[in-house]
This record gives sequence, C-alpha cells and structure tokens, in this order.
Amino acid sequence: MDSIVVTGGAKLHGQIPIAGAKNACLTLMPATLLSDEPLTLTNAPRLSDIKTMTTLLQSLGAEVTTMQDGQVIAMSSHALNNHTADYDIVRKMRASILVLGPMLARDGHAVVSLPGGCAIGARPVDLHLKALEAMGAELELKDGYVHATAKGGLKGGTVEFPFVSVGATENALMAATLAKGTTVIKNAAREPEIVDLAHCLRKMGAQIEGEGTSTLTIQGVDRLHGATHPVVIDRIELGTYMLAPAITGGTVELLGGRIDLIGAFCEKLDAAGISVEETDAGLKITRKNGRVNAVDVATEPFPGFPTDLQAQMMALLCTADGTSVLEEKIFENRFMHAPELMRMGAQIDVHGGTATVTGVERLKGAPVMATDLRASVSLILAGLAAEGETVVNRVYHLDRGYERVEEKLGACGAKIERIQAA
Repeated sequence: MDSIVVTGGAKLHGQIPIAGAKNACLTLMPATLLSDEPLTLTNAPRLSDIKTMTTLLQSLGAEVTTMQDGQVIAMSSHALNNHTADYDIVRKMRASILVLGPMLARDGHAVVSLPGGCAIGARPVDLHLKALEAMGAELELKDGYVHATAKGGLKGGTVEFPFVSVGATENALMAATLAKGTTVIKNAAREPEIVDLAHCLRKMGAQIEGEGTSTLTIQGVDRLHGATHPVVIDRIELGTYMLAPAITGGTVELLGGRIDLIGAFCEKLDAAGISVEETDAGLKITRKNGRVNAVDVATEPFPGFPTDLQAQMMALLCTADGTSVLEEKIFENRFMHAPELMRMGAQIDVHGGTATVTGVERLKGAPVMATDLRASVSLILAGLAAEGETVVNRVYHLDRGYERVEEKLGACGAKIERIQAA
C-alpha cells in the first residue's frame, strides 16, 4: 500500500485549484440511469470512488467514457441490460445505493446489494427504502440484496424523513422525477450537492421546486432527456485546503472557492484567528497572528459545520492556544483519527460523541495510519505542522476523495511525497 511522507515546518504560499465535488459527482452519475439519452458531466474529480461508480454503471450496461484527463464523464444508458448491482462492486462504496431509485423509477425493478465502503458507523439505508415504499415500491431484503419492484411504475407520494439524510434525499429525488403524480419530500437535506443534483435533473426535463430548502416538490414526468452539467466544486476539499495555511502559516488562494458553500466553517475559522478573504478567483486564507485560538465545534447538517471537516478541524485545534470541544452529532465512531493524532503528541480526550482537545505548541512527526477518508487528510495536515517526519500509511482511503494531494500541497511549498508500495 502507498504511504505519504510529510516533513513539517514549511509555511505555504501559492494557489490550489479546487476540484469538482466527489459527493456531487457520485450522485450525478446515477442520474444517467433515468434517461436513454446522453448525460455529460464536466469538472469531474479524478478519484478512485469515481472509478468505482463507473465500474458499477458499466456493469448495468451503461456506456461511460472519461475525457480531458478524467475531468469530463460522458454517459449513456440507452442499452441497459442488467438490473442487479453486484455486492463485489457495491461493497466498496456506500454511494452505490444511489442506483436503486433511478433503475426502479425507469424500469420498475432493481436488485441492489446492501452497501459497504465506510468505517464511520452503521449509516443504514432504511430511509432510502422507506422513501421508495412511500412511492409505491415493493421491497424485499434477501441474501444481502434489496429486491425492489414497482408494477406499473412509481407513484407520487409524501416522503417525510425522521432526520436529515443526504443520500436518502438524493435517491428519493431521482426516483420521484419519473413517478406518476406529485411527490413531496419533507425534512429533505439542503446540502449544495442536493441543489446541484436538482439543477442537473431540471436540465434533463425534471420538474422540481424547493432545492436548498427542507421541502422538495417534484412533479413526475414521462421521460427525461440528455444534458451537460458542470459538477459543483468540492466544499470539503475547499475546507481541507483552507486549513493547510491555517495550520502551517502562510497565505494560499483557493481557486474556485465560495463562502456560500461553507459559511459555518468560515465562521469557526474567523473565531480561531484565520483570515478568509474573497478574491476574483476564489478565497485567500491567511493565519492572522501566532497560534490559533481554541474554538468549540458541533457538526450539523448543512448549513451547519460539516461532519466531513471535523477530523481536519481537530488537527488544527491540536495546536491551538487553549482547550476546544468537538461534538460529533452526525455519525457515531468518527473520532478514529484521535489516537493517531495522539501519537504525534496531541492531547485529546474522547468520551462518546465528544472530543476535548487541549492545544500543544507543536506536534511531533510519527508513523500513523489512516482509518478513513477524512482521517487520512487530517493526519497529513497535522504532519505539515509537526516537527520532523510523519509517515501516513494506508492512504488508499485518501485517494477515494482527494485528487493529487501531494501535487497540490507541494506546489505551495509543502515537503510532501508519495511512496509507492513495492
């Protein structure tokens, strides 16, 4: 397995281009299953998860071609010949469940393996299934697979989630575009990725109102047509790279960055003593004076502080002046990076869903192990600020969600390299 070696102490200066959003692209790709006409995505990120989704769609009979160094994905589902999403593919990535709604809506039947691909808690798919049942689907769980049918097609209905779920909202939204009648989704997720999906579906002919609010209203149509759509920038990659100059010092401009995608996070950076300045090209980040201030953080659904930036924020607060409290309200078991940061000299006390972080003046380099996607990049951030050398092992997690990290950080002066496995 590859590893990343970071030698800390270098301040960062330069520009980092922000890629298209992984979580948006993984949602937009299954939308091709809703139409027999081509769907083309531009500004696509170059990630292993995108390759996994490509493999899954191809296994169903979709044609998927990448162009322009992987940043353009051209898809066509005019000749689907399989309605079973196999375990061997689905187990690698939870987003695979997003093929269920589109296949069921278009052809009235689908068989999809229960997903895997994550180590940060159970994250069950029951909300996805209940949403489809509200539209008339008949579901059976058998041998680890969801067998779904909708004789005569899905029908409009009311979907009310007991709590906000991004994935379930996405699955329900796609399925509802081809359901007969009107579907109302209550307590819907409001994330920018949901808004981006709605905009793409509307280009394909869907009738959707309310994206960005907690209530979505969808009037089903008989068919959707092709479209070309740019993937929204990755707000999690944006936030991650905003933390790089925050933890090292220096000034970095993040090309394509937008405050509206990440407002609650920017508020916490300001409280910590980090300057966030809008420019013509994006956002410029500078640490104001000396050590950062301790701040308390609680993760929440959008527009709150993103759970996918909690690990990276913890890395910053490990070097803050004072004590910070981080409360994880979205996923259980999402502090697995804490013991690895403690190997680097961090002072962290975890009790259930709360981590208390007492800042130290300087972290120390050490061999550490990535346990999940966001944890892996938090350890790289910590390594940038640490004395000596940090070796981050098991970085295949990193490649699921960050493209060419060592190139982007290295271009700004970071001492970082990838060591490829023999």
